[in-house]
Amino acid sequence: MPSTKTTAAIEPRWLTGQRLFGLLAIGLLIASIAYDTRANHWQQPLQTLTLPWLVSFAIVAVLGMAVVPLLRRLKTGQIIREDGPQSHLQKSGTPTMGGIFFVPTGLSLALLWTGFPQGKLSPTVGAIALLVLWYAAIGWWDDWQVLRRKSNKGLSARLRLLLEGIGAALFCAWLVGSDPTATVVTAPWGWVWPLGIAFIPLAIFVPMAEGNALNLTDGLDGLAGGTAAIALLALGIILTAHPDLQILAVVMSGACLGFLWHNHHPARVFMGDTGSLALGALLAGIGLASHHLWELLIVSGLFFVESLSVIAQVLYYKATKGSDGVGKRLLRMAPLHHHFELGGWSELRVVSTFYGVVALLGLLCSLLHWLA
Repeated sequence: MPSTKTTAAIEPRWLTGQRLFGLLAIGLLIASIAYDTRANHWQQPLQTLTLPWLVSFAIVAVLGMAVVPLLRRLKTGQIIREDGPQSHLQKSGTPTMGGIFFVPTGLSLALLWTGFPQGKLSPTVGAIALLVLWYAAIGWWDDWQVLRRKSNKGLSARLRLLLEGIGAALFCAWLVGSDPTATVVTAPWGWVWPLGIAFIPLAIFVPMAEGNALNLTDGLDGLAGGTAAIALLALGIILTAHPDLQILAVVMSGACLGFLWHNHHPARVFMGDTGSLALGALLAGIGLASHHLWELLIVSGLFFVESLSVIAQVLYYKATKGSDGVGKRLLRMAPLHHHFELGGWSELRVVSTFYGVVALLGLLCSLLHWLA
């Protein structure tokens, strides 16, 4: 079993949850304004990325003021696992299932914003929204089971993966049926890979991988919401050939930031599996529908490292297991953010560092797109 012993946290004096939230909000706002200025969008404000991003942020932040107290009254308090960092035990009772208000709100706004100019809903945005809601429902069921049983045991891993696979397969079937070029994967500098039937297992794997990667990343106050907001805005900036998906990405980035208003350290609500699985499915759906899987891989780099850290920890523990049945640990604790926590980093320092990593990955992705 992993050790839960930790050293005194190294806490920069200037760093608080509110200040980190403010810096993130300012950074994302500057990025969206810079893109709109470069693309000459300001003559028609409804075509900017900044306006839908701001509207989504404001609506979700205000909505949360009513929903978060309601979740508290409904006693949806998070059950903190005892084998995790001991500093997290004080978070027990914080309302969870926060995904139930920011995910549907963001999706509804994206559907309205993309459908208004044409007078009809975008089929691609609609299909991705259904995929996201499917994963959100799986996450809600898992969260509900945890709360009902008052333990960390929710849905079984097999049932959860089966349900995720069904949703991903249905989305893949729609995508291949509606877009003859869906099986072609593109990359910067004109590289093209026509995968043919091999695209099907890939398209089923990507939502499942992204969903569970975001779920593992959701372990610290503001970590999953903030990194997802950065990754979604980065994807939105490069999706110039897909205006509907561009709006979907930036609206959901704003929704994540609106949720982060209530989720930054110290968190007043957690997104739960309801939110984290949905965000992973959202990233996957956008990447698959836009043919930007390589860009998705880059901006999701941190999420996959978090997943790989868990896989590596388990494999190493099993490989080094002795006659006493006890193995060695590759990391102090997995996922990776807990490794840094137990090494003496404060929660805020881990979160701010991970924000910086995803921001750099987003910048790299944008540069590759513009230079290609």
